[in-house]
Amino acid sequence: MRTVDWDPSVPAVTLVDQRLLPEEYRRLTLRTPEDVAEAIRSMAVRGAPAIGAAAAFGLALTARTSVAVRLEDLWADLERTASLLRAARPTAVNLGWALDRVLRAAHARLEDGPAAIRRAVEEAALRLADEDVEINRSIGLIGAGRIHDGDTVIHHCNTGALATVDYGTALGVIRTAHESGKRVHVLVDETRPRLQGSRLTAWELQQYGIPFDIIADGAAGSFLRSGNVASVWVGADRVAANGDVANKIGTYMLALAAHDNQVPFYVAVPASSIDFSLASGEAIPIEERAEAEVLDLLAGGRAHSPLGSHARNPAFDVTPSRLVTAFITEHGALEPPFLESLQRLRPAPPPGRAKT
Repeated sequence: MRTVDWDPSVPAVTLVDQRLLPEEYRRLTLRTPEDVAEAIRSMAVRGAPAIGAAAAFGLALTARTSVAVRLEDLWADLERTASLLRAARPTAVNLGWALDRVLRAAHARLEDGPAAIRRAVEEAALRLADEDVEINRSIGLIGAGRIHDGDTVIHHCNTGALATVDYGTALGVIRTAHESGKRVHVLVDETRPRLQGSRLTAWELQQYGIPFDIIADGAAGSFLRSGNVASVWVGADRVAANGDVANKIGTYMLALAAHDNQVPFYVAVPASSIDFSLASGEAIPIEERAEAEVLDLLAGGRAHSPLGSHARNPAFDVTPSRLVTAFITEHGALEPPFLESLQRLRPAPPPGRAKT
């Protein structure tokens, strides 16, 4: 079952509520674009590819439910929904990428009238979701060659099926290696403060039957220094044109420790996560979330800090490209210098989208 899906009979976006795992598996049925935006904002759905697919289906909701009769009014409704969804979370580039792709598909049908536009939006969203699954499987096959039988690897945050439409990026690589018969042991960073590693990645690994141990984020350096870790695997919410990586907070420290111990540090991403409009990671917007996520224990919301304490809670950090061994994409493994290798994936400029 896909993490994010489309139910045309309602119509609705359906998705796994990741806030409840591992205690409870529940799917949400979202009937309005506002519901989709709130699910993205509250992290009921998370992971750059999954967020992108949810946003695309949010546009499909508008295409299905808008009462607009005139072409101009329907297009205005779609653009309002896109603006609402675009603002839900700032760091994951797939969010804006997915919205722009669906709007371009709709714009190409402007001359055919409102009914054709409604069909084009829904078809583009479904196509985007299907392609995400195939892209992830390609990433898994390409990356699995970097994992050897008997390897112990470290994984940060969650990059599996829950973070995508299905299968996963970095965790998809580990899953592919396991399914090919390789014995793999995963050290799972807890990934403070929302514990995406110990809650979500550990839950996925249990489903796949892959051996793992959960470790505190601060313990990763010690395991890397032991000489028993073969590689580190992460995903990314956005990659700048020079190869700087924005990913879940703690990734930078993990990359530094891997670099200091000569352990390969791999970033598994779809090409859609590369933002060629940004020259470096300095320009990547970093979301700062509520301080309660740091001050209160996630389980039960019990305070564990002195009353009156304040916290800083950046959701992401930026890892410089010099610390990355290779990017694993659906188009192959890209190695330094990244200013050259990433450029091979730069898409052709999309056709202009005129105002109606």
